Amino acid sequence: MRAFTAAAVQVAPVPAPLSPETIRANLDACVEMTRRCVAATGAELVVLPETATTGFTPGCSKEELWDLMTDLPGPMVEPIQAVARELGVHVCIGTYERGPERGVVYNSSVLVGPSGDVLGIYRKTHPFCSEIVSGGGWVTPGDTVTVCDTELGRIGMIICFDGDYPELSRIQAVQGAEVICRPSALLRSADIWDLTSRARAYDNHVYVIGANAVGADPAGVLYFGNSHIVTPIGHIVAKAATHPGWVSARLDPAEALSSLTPGSNVGQAFDHLRDRNLDLIRNHRAELEGAAETPFPHAPIHRGDAG
Repeated sequence: MRAFTAAAVQVAPVPAPLSPETIRANLDACVEMTRRCVAATGAELVVLPETATTGFTPGCSKEELWDLMTDLPGPMVEPIQAVARELGVHVCIGTYERGPERGVVYNSSVLVGPSGDVLGIYRKTHPFCSEIVSGGGWVTPGDTVTVCDTELGRIGMIICFDGDYPELSRIQAVQGAEVICRPSALLRSADIWDLTSRARAYDNHVYVIGANAVGADPAGVLYFGNSHIVTPIGHIVAKAATHPGWVSARLDPAEALSSLTPGSNVGQAFDHLRDRNLDLIRNHRAELEGAAETPFPHAPIHRGDAG
């Protein structure tokens, strides 16, 4: 990894029923905000929110959503490819993706390189309980991990609720990820948002760039933003408010683990990856792979929730 500036961009989706016109307007907003952000910050990596092309809650059936989506790569990300090529930057954007048959929709993120080429596609492996098809929602889970080699370094992708699951980010870190992009449309609370990004960054000594949605989606659900950039020691070095805009920070591998706590003269000697007790993990593999459920009662699924 080399030093570079990264940015998390907040955009508000068009709060209207989904149509080809609203999707195009959302893409235009993403392109314009990317241009403005790069001009202002010099960012070489721009991360946009989850489902930025539509808004999170589509307000239609999974079949109708499938009809409006495209394959990836495809027309849904071509404007992002064009602006990445124009500016010579990397862009990560969240969008729904058309699956192999009508009604199969993935919640995906795409990493585009400065040549405009798609470097990687990730499909959300942990859809939130309100969006997953098994819970009556519209998203089919993905089943792969994505880490991309780029001229900036190795970049992984997770999406929103994925950040609650330490295994996914750990796999990416073991595969060599130095930066993890987290496009999101998270509603639960700003504390949970910060906690999970900081934990995944600290667990794995990676930078986490979390871009959270703002505004209202087609179903009228409101999002709080608070996009952030977190260092490998779990420190938030950039944090947005609740309106469209961006935050940026310099990511420097020479400084990533230079101190135990931010600004401290005490160096960090431990390494969460190197120091794992692999015998313990091997001895409890069956338990880790087995089904489990909390013993505490929990509420029924609410369709307005997002993760």
